[in-house]
Amino acid sequence: MSKKNKPQLAYLAPLNYDRYFKKVFSDLKIAKRFLEDFLDIEIQAIETKPNERYLTDDAKYVALDFRCKIDNHYIIIEMQQWYKPDIIQRFYLYDALNTGLQLEGLPKKTIQLPNNKVKEIKDYRTLLPTITIIWLVSDNLNIKKDYISIVPTPEELLKFIRDVDLWKTSDLNQIQQEREQLLQLINNKTKEFDFLQKNKLIFAFQKNIVKNKRYKKYYAWFELAQKTLRKVSDKLEFSEYQKDDILSEVVRRLKKQLENPDEIKYIEERTEYIEKVQRYEDGLKHHAEIDAKIEAKIEAKIEAKIEADIIVEQGIKKAEQEVIKAEQEVIKEKNRRRKAEE
Repeated sequence: MSKKNKPQLAYLAPLNYDRYFKKVFSDLKIAKRFLEDFLDIEIQAIETKPNERYLTDDAKYVALDFRCKIDNHYIIIEMQQWYKPDIIQRFYLYDALNTGLQLEGLPKKTIQLPNNKVKEIKDYRTLLPTITIIWLVSDNLNIKKDYISIVPTPEELLKFIRDVDLWKTSDLNQIQQEREQLLQLINNKTKEFDFLQKNKLIFAFQKNIVKNKRYKKYYAWFELAQKTLRKVSDKLEFSEYQKDDILSEVVRRLKKQLENPDEIKYIEERTEYIEKVQRYEDGLKHHAEIDAKIEAKIEAKIEAKIEADIIVEQGIKKAEQEVIKAEQEVIKEKNRRRKAEE
């Protein structure tokens, strides 16, 4: 291949690839800063936690992209590169694991039993709430926002929002009363009932964030990731990040990966694999859309035939009724003539 036709290499390794995401976020200063920017909080302390664990004797171990503990939460960050149909169920499970993995570290408390016996049980009061962040690269779950945060809430709140009749009423007092009752429910802190609402499952949509350009503190992270995904080769595109100590370190780490020929080969192979998977998924979605259109046409034809049959049947019944009516008129006319002749 001539030098002219040889493809130009990207300036940085793609942050969206799990391999490089893990290498970048292994620096807790970087992880801390990202979490502060994305969650809009200030973290006093952060420590990394094992991201590969066996759950039971029979279960295969789960490999998480990144897991850490900050001041009052356990956090998981998962990078999702391409479209998958099971991400809701899978990451709901990961979110549950984020809580379940704390079981090993829970302290024990002593309960006094009859006959001077004691029993030790785990003290669940020390359980910390969890936040699971799903960084979606290309999928957005048909949502236009930068991200969506899911928290456990009382079912009554959903019913309140979905009550069509309630929101059609002109009685604002009724709506206000319903709201006040719900506020009392969700603000209830009896036995730390509000602990549930401190747990979050957050879906962050990279393509939305880059498109929306809201320029929040987290914007630069996703913009940088998008540039590496597009294989931008012009280093000037990344000069703005050099003004920031943490982001410049991210750039340095991603650039360093390309000094290794094996990493370049990995990126090429990984990119080809992702493109094949994407084409396969696009093909499945395309055929699903075609099948849906065919089924819709078939259903429309069936409904049209049913309607036509009903119309025909109604026409036949109407014709039969008219025949009967005509016959009755003939009989009445015959009877009238007979009486007239008599």
